[in-house]
Parts: sequence; structure tokens; C-alpha cells
Amino acid sequence: MIATELAAQAATVLQQAVLAAPEPKGINTEGVVSFFAGNIAPILLAVLGVIFIGRASRGEISKVLTSSAIAIVGLAFIAGAATLFFLGDYLIDLIFS
Repeated sequence: MIATELAAQAATVLQQAVLAAPEPKGINTEGVVSFFAGNIAPILLAVLGVIFIGRASRGEISKVLTSSAIAIVGLAFIAGAATLFFLGDYLIDLIFS
């Protein structure tokens, strides 16, 4: 009789522990993307601008133009990747919901 009461209490405690367990947390990808877009990207662009101005003041216009073109192409790739990320999220929501 005592054993069955203890077993019932143990089962109740285990059930409450399972119910009280926190949900697994995922990565907040939207927060990460907005953090990079709002904080990191402007700093990197400012650093590139300072480098370009420094080179241009020394007369290295061709290097500045080449570097600027490479930076613009890189930004286009980053923008395309972000677009594909959001487009993929939209398509997954459209198909599976």
C-alpha cells in the first residue's frame, strides 16, 4: 500500500516535471539578420569608405574604382542571398501551411 502511494507520487512528480520542462529554443534568425543589417553593415561600409578616401587622396584612383566595383558586387551578392532567404521562408510557409 505504501509502495503504490509512493509510485503514484513519483509518477505525479515526473509528470509535473515533464509538463514544466521549458520548450527548446531555436535561433532567432530574424534578429540576427536585423542585427547585422543595423549594426555591422554600416560599420563595414564606413571602414571601406575611409580606405577608399585614403587611396584616392594618394592618387590611386584605379585601385579605388576596382575596389569599389568589388564592394558593390559583394553587396549585391549579400542582398541576393538575403532575398533568397526570405523568399525561401515564404515558399516553405506557402507549401507546408
